[in-house]
Amino acid sequence: MTRPRDRSRTAGRLARRSVLAGLAGLTLTGFRSLEGWLAPSSRLLPRWEAHDPASTRRLDWADYDRWLAQHVHESTEGINLVDYGGVDAAGKAALETIVTDLAAVPVSALNRPEQFAYWVNLYNAVTLRTVIEHYPVKSIHGIDLPGDLISDGPWKAKLVTVEDEPLSLDEIEHRILRPIWNDSRIHYAVNCAALGCPNLQPVAWRAESLDADLDAAARAYINHPRGVRLREEAGRPHLIISKIYDWFAEDFGRTEEAVLRHLRAYAEGETAAVLAAHDHIHDTSYDWSLNDLRTVR
Repeated sequence: MTRPRDRSRTAGRLARRSVLAGLAGLTLTGFRSLEGWLAPSSRLLPRWEAHDPASTRRLDWADYDRWLAQHVHESTEGINLVDYGGVDAAGKAALETIVTDLAAVPVSALNRPEQFAYWVNLYNAVTLRTVIEHYPVKSIHGIDLPGDLISDGPWKAKLVTVEDEPLSLDEIEHRILRPIWNDSRIHYAVNCAALGCPNLQPVAWRAESLDADLDAAARAYINHPRGVRLREEAGRPHLIISKIYDWFAEDFGRTEEAVLRHLRAYAEGETAAVLAAHDHIHDTSYDWSLNDLRTVR
């Protein structure tokens, strides 16, 4: 999942500081930070509106399922980690074949649910391939590819071609998935290879079970400390939520109240009690460390 990034190169760092300095005097509405206001917006690429409501084609995800089952493992903290360092030549070749086969699919001829599963699975598979190609790295931020003068990371580089159209990860997420489906649960499906991100699922997403699986992913994230937690400050509990809800507040209702309603809709047990007791978001957090089995257990 793409997010605002800190620039590692001097020119980009200075450019970003200039932007932030210019905005420093603004009074922001609600809980949103400057990063939230600078996050990628949802802007449709009309070329990808094409679909066939009558299509009954179902894509075969068996090979991707096998790859994920072999390389994705749940940690003791409930975070799905990838054994990037354990992907051998055969595993790399298998993932390359998965991406190549997906890129060859005539996605415009699919129905909407099948397209949703297609784009999410493609996004995640391309992200996996990109990290593996540049491994070892401590963070996906360490993968600096052409495409953006300010932010680092691979999100703006053209990494896959679908129906003769070169696409970046940013375009798949922010110009196809978000504007076409207008579903905040997209953020629980796409994975940006970070510990702070919602889990990379150990099986491919499927059209026939999308609603249930998206709800389950939302519930899992919100009820994990990555999504919602308390932090003691000056002897008082402060409500801390994921920066995802700041960066993409427009997808969660734009206001602090709307974000809290979304969280409460999926909260259970202790998390539900925490949210019931707090009507103000004090801060947001996110861990950009790589979701790497070799460094996190």
